Formats: sequence, C-alpha cells, structure tokens
Amino acid sequence: MFLRMTDPTPEGTRPRGSYAKGVARRQEILDAAIDVFAKRGAERTSLRAIAEQVGVTHAALIHHFGSLERLLVEVYRESARRLEEEEPTPGGVSPVESMRLSAQRNRRVPGMVQLYTTLVAAALESDRPAATAFATDRFAAVRARLAAQVRAGQAAGDLRSDLDPEQVAALVVAASDGLQTQWLLDPSVDQVGALALLDRLLAPPA
Repeated sequence: MFLRMTDPTPEGTRPRGSYAKGVARRQEILDAAIDVFAKRGAERTSLRAIAEQVGVTHAALIHHFGSLERLLVEVYRESARRLEEEEPTPGGVSPVESMRLSAQRNRRVPGMVQLYTTLVAAALESDRPAATAFATDRFAAVRARLAAQVRAGQAAGDLRSDLDPEQVAALVVAASDGLQTQWLLDPSVDQVGALALLDRLLAPPA
C-alpha cells in the first residue's frame, strides 16, 4: 500500500494521457531512487542526487513525492515488495521464522535495514507524518498477520495454546526489530540463534 499525495485536479477533468504519463514518470523516479539508495544508503541519498540520476529538477521530485521522507518511505515499500516477490515466504512457517526470513531478505539490499530503522526512528518525531503513518500502519499489519499465524499454529498444535496471539505477535515484532538494531551496531550478534530460541519457547511442551 503506497502513500498517496492529494491530487488537486477534479476527477473527470484530468486528461487520461497526462495522468498515465505522470504515473509512469513517478515510477521511473522511484526506480532510480531505489538504485541511488542501494548504492549510497539513506544517509547519503538526497533529493538532489536522485534528481540528477533521473534527469529531472528538484521541483519535479517535490511534485511527485512531496519530500525526501515520503520518497524514502516509498523506496522501502517498493524494495520490500520486490524482495517478497522474488523470494516469497513459504506457507506453514512459524511467526518467528517468517520474521527471520523477512529480515534475511532485507539484508540482501545494502542499506535496507538501516533505512527501516531510520524511518521507525523518524516516526517518533512529531513533524514526520509520512514516517509515522508508515511505521504505525506497518506494525499494525505485521502484528495482525503474525497473530493469524499464531492462531493457525495453535490450532495445528505447533504453538502453545495458553498464549495470547496478539501478545505473541507484538513480542515477535519487538524481538525481530530489536535484534536487527543490535546487529547494525554489532554484526556479531546472533540474530538467527536468538530467534530460534524464541521459536522453542513458543513451542508446546514435548
């Protein structure tokens, strides 16, 4: 789900060809931004650098995305979507394993984990509405998906039945994100081992 900029042109008065060209141009800019980000990382990616890569003006980027913050949100969403398409999460895995696989995919793109962490940190600031909406919506969607996986695992007897699915989902997200942050600061942190331990703690007694 992408963030949508308000379109001041009333529906029905906008030339269809012009709209289609605008959508195509926006996607072209997004593709170039993803390429620039992958090479430079979030800290060294600016609207000016992206504009130079695409061959458009700074004003054109503002027209299509509004700000660097909004553009980076879209960069993360689109990159994550493409990674998921290339390597979808198999069905039947545990909630913990699904988060591990997601983190593993993100690490394949330079800077993806840093970008995610940057956006979540920005979401805590009062003047970052795009980042706040991104993080809030993402956490809610991920918790809902994981809670559904927990219920399925409990019904199949693979997870402890005495655990609240929503609480488990929140715990798994916290563990996964927290481990990613620790890994950014210290690559020797064993994310896989820690998540495997959480998986065992959620399993029913043998």
